[in-house]
Amino acid sequence: MFERIQSMEERYDKLNQLLADPDVIGDPAKLRKYSKEQSDLQDIVSVYRKYKRMIAEITDAESMLDEQLDESMKTMVLEEINRLESDRPRIEEELKQLLIPKDPNDDRNVILEVRGAAGGDEAALFAGDLFRMYSRYAEQQGWRTEVIDTNPNEIGGYKEIVCMISGKGAFSKLKYENGAHRVQRVPETESGGRTHSSTATVAVLPEAQEVEVDLNDKDIRVDRFASSGPGGQSVNTTMSAIRLTHIPTGIVVSCQEERSQIKNKEKAMKVLRARVYDKYQKEAQAHYDSTRKSAVGTGDRSERIRTYNFSQNRVTDHRIGLTIHQLDQVLNGKLDDIINALILDDQAKKMEQADAQ
Repeated sequence: MFERIQSMEERYDKLNQLLADPDVIGDPAKLRKYSKEQSDLQDIVSVYRKYKRMIAEITDAESMLDEQLDESMKTMVLEEINRLESDRPRIEEELKQLLIPKDPNDDRNVILEVRGAAGGDEAALFAGDLFRMYSRYAEQQGWRTEVIDTNPNEIGGYKEIVCMISGKGAFSKLKYENGAHRVQRVPETESGGRTHSSTATVAVLPEAQEVEVDLNDKDIRVDRFASSGPGGQSVNTTMSAIRLTHIPTGIVVSCQEERSQIKNKEKAMKVLRARVYDKYQKEAQAHYDSTRKSAVGTGDRSERIRTYNFSQNRVTDHRIGLTIHQLDQVLNGKLDDIINALILDDQAKKMEQADAQ
C-alpha cells in the first residue's frame, strides 16, 4: 500500500513542476488536465505526509529512550510514543479509504427523475413527497434545484417530475437513491382508512458534458407543442414545449416548464445528454455488471430499496438493514443519517474487494 502511495506523492511533486512550466501554462487543455490530476491526489498526499511526520516523530522518540534519561523525562517520552502509536491506526485507515477508486461522476450535477409507479393516484402523491424531500435535502446542502419537466395529476401529485440538482458533490450523495421506493400509509384517496402500499421510482443520472456525448443534430427529432397541465388541459397557447427524440437510442425527453422555446430546448438537451451518457456508460461497462449490482446505489431501478411506513413513523433502507423512526424528519429532507450509512457501507465493500485482489 505504501509503495503505491509513495508513487502518488512522486507524481504529485512532478505535477507541481509541470504546472509551473510555461509550456503547460500556455496550453489550456494540459493545464486543465494536470490541475485536475493534482487536485485528485492532494488529499491522499496530504494525509500521507502527515503519516510520515508521525512515523519520524515515533522513531526520534524511541531513539531518545537509548539515552540516559531521568525517570520523569523517560515517562514523558513513553507517553508521547503511546499517543502517536494510538493515532497511527486511524491515519492508516484514512489512507486505505483514500485509496478506494473515486467514482469519476461524484462531483457532477444530477438529473433527478421521480415517477409514480404502482398505486395510481397515491403513487403520484408519493412521487411528489419524494421530490419535495430531495428538494429540501438539496437546499440543506446548499445545492440549487431547477425543475425541467413535470407531468402532474389532478390531486397534487406527479406521474413524473424531472429536475436538475446543481452543487458540489451532488451525485456522490444522491446516486444511492436509485431504485424503487415503497410507501405504506392510509391514502388520502381512501375513505375506508386501510393502509395501502404504493411505489415510486427514482433515477439519478450524472450530468454529461457536450464533449462526452456527441449528439448529432441529424439524430435528434425535435417536436414543438403547447404546454399542458393536469389532465392534459392546455395552459399555454404558444408552441413553447419541446420534445426531443434521440433516434439511435429511442430516448425521448420533453420540457415545458419555461415560456421560452429556446430555454425548454436547452433544458431538454441536458436531460437527453445525461440519459444517453448513462445508457452508453452502462453498455460499455456491461462486463462487470454483476459487481455493480452487488454494490450499494448501483442496483437496478426496479429493485425496492426503501420503505416509508407512516403508521410507525419508520423508514427502512433494505440494502443495509437500517431503520430510523423519524419518517417526518426524513421527508423534510433530513437524509444525512441514511446517506452517510450507505456511503460507509459502500466504502467497506470496496475495501473488501480491493483487499481480495
